[in-house]
Amino acid sequence: MIQSMTGYGKSVLQLPTKKISIELKSLNSKSLDLNARMPSMYRAKELEVRKLIAKHLRRGKVDFSLYVEITGEDTSSKINKTVVNEYIKQLKDVVDGDATELLKMAIRLPDAVTTERDEIDEEEWAAISKEINDAITNIVAYRKDEGATLKQDFTDRIATLRRLLQEVITMDPDRIDGVRARLEKGIADIKEKVDENRFEQELVYYIEKFDITEEKVRLDNHLDYFIKSLNSDDSNGKKLGFISQEIGREINTIGSKSNYAPMQKLVVQMKDELEKIKEQLLNVL
Repeated sequence: MIQSMTGYGKSVLQLPTKKISIELKSLNSKSLDLNARMPSMYRAKELEVRKLIAKHLRRGKVDFSLYVEITGEDTSSKINKTVVNEYIKQLKDVVDGDATELLKMAIRLPDAVTTERDEIDEEEWAAISKEINDAITNIVAYRKDEGATLKQDFTDRIATLRRLLQEVITMDPDRIDGVRARLEKGIADIKEKVDENRFEQELVYYIEKFDITEEKVRLDNHLDYFIKSLNSDDSNGKKLGFISQEIGREINTIGSKSNYAPMQKLVVQMKDELEKIKEQLLNVL
């Protein structure tokens, strides 16, 4: 089943002293472009997180965010009392100010507040890892839902291409008859006596140049292959992109050989449908 590269997943973990929020967002990209934002205390686990995300998402421009909100009394930031008191003492030598004002000034100076780098609690990280997996599950589900919408759109457009191809097949005999009639009229207009056998040989050669039998067969096969790949278990946007290029090649050849206005109108409609398919394929995993 195909998946879209557009997706969103979120999971929230409430711990005794903090709330952990995990978000995953993805857009289309030719490869995996992963941007990870997480507090410094969890940086040691970044490579592990990247491998986990890459395993499940594979392609797309992915933003991973891990937010920490302190909800209890525990905090890693501490006031360095010795340094603050020394700052206040020095400030008093410079200016005779209110103690509260001096404290406000001192607390903004370097090293007045220190942040303790806590070691990662493995039990806590195990809980966070579970939430990361839940967020990944959510974004994959989102991608599959979007993929189902894309699949229906592709199915409808391929059906339209097949209908237009059938119209081309139906009108092809009239096109060939028209080519023959124009050639015969051209000979009649110049009022020249011609060798009938020679004329018939030249006519066959000329008509063969405009024959689109092979293109019609190949195009029909490419449409079948597209649907078969679309319904496969794997999501392979690149493969569908290659098939669409082959579809375009046959449509272009039919257009260049047609030499028949009604058929060329159908070719224009086919090209329009194919361009819409190609545009949507850019977002398929």
